[in-house]
Amino acid sequence: MLIMQILTFGSLNFDFVYDVDHMVVRGETLSSRKLETFCGGKGLNQAIAVAKAGVPVFLAGKVGEDGDLLLETCRANKVDARYVRKEKGKTGHAIIQVDKAGDNCIILYNGCNYLMTKEFIDEVLSNFAAGDILLLQNEINLLDYIIAAAAKKKMFIILNPSPCNEKLLQCDLSKVSLFILNEIEGMQISGEQQIDKITDAMLAKYPHSRVVLTLGDKGSVYRDQQSKYQQDCIKAKVVDTTAAGDTFTGYFIAGLVAKLSVPDNLLRCSKAAAITVSRKGATNSIPLLAELEGK
Repeated sequence: MLIMQILTFGSLNFDFVYDVDHMVVRGETLSSRKLETFCGGKGLNQAIAVAKAGVPVFLAGKVGEDGDLLLETCRANKVDARYVRKEKGKTGHAIIQVDKAGDNCIILYNGCNYLMTKEFIDEVLSNFAAGDILLLQNEINLLDYIIAAAAKKKMFIILNPSPCNEKLLQCDLSKVSLFILNEIEGMQISGEQQIDKITDAMLAKYPHSRVVLTLGDKGSVYRDQQSKYQQDCIKAKVVDTTAAGDTFTGYFIAGLVAKLSVPDNLLRCSKAAAITVSRKGATNSIPLLAELEGK
């Protein structure tokens, strides 16, 4: 019997998190109350979320000579990192401001995340087949090539289009099987402002895709051509919203593999994200499946 494999092809970063009163504005010099360093990057975060939800997952990407801690983090969280390569140079990193309300803003430095080659991509994808799940974000280079190569293999392509920029919009997004995106990214891709119009436009533009739209404290929405489901936000004391979306994404994929119904999957994802926002950091804030009990 063939077993579906899950591959996250994405970024691994060090997150430098600054605790601030408010987000710095143009021309302002702002003191930070505290600096903490965490392992992160959307590729790593989402792979760990899948693993913590109880589903085996592979991670492909690149780190620099300073990236040993990231590889150790993969091992500690049962993420198979055999397709993560070490390169000369610096690992990617993120500068994250977290304000007193728990909201954040992020500056990314690409580092080794932008050293992907077509040869490396082909080597990794040669180990996967039709029906396997490929999870992508937009924090690595050659995303267009990865999408095209995976589509040729008839993999099930899931895209979290973050950050949404011109490079991403030049990719052939019609090959994406499932979009998991937030409201801002939905607006950028669809050109619409209202939630229903965003999902309508996405399905009109990409009729063979499904859409999950995360809406922060307004919950989440699932749409395909036949159905629509909405999930309210699970209330939590917000400490740090970093990795909340990544937690939701990883848990949703695990729910697909577990064949949960869409409503049950959305509810479980919301519970997981609620726990994440109540903690500081990225990978370390993602809950284990057992922690969702009673939430």
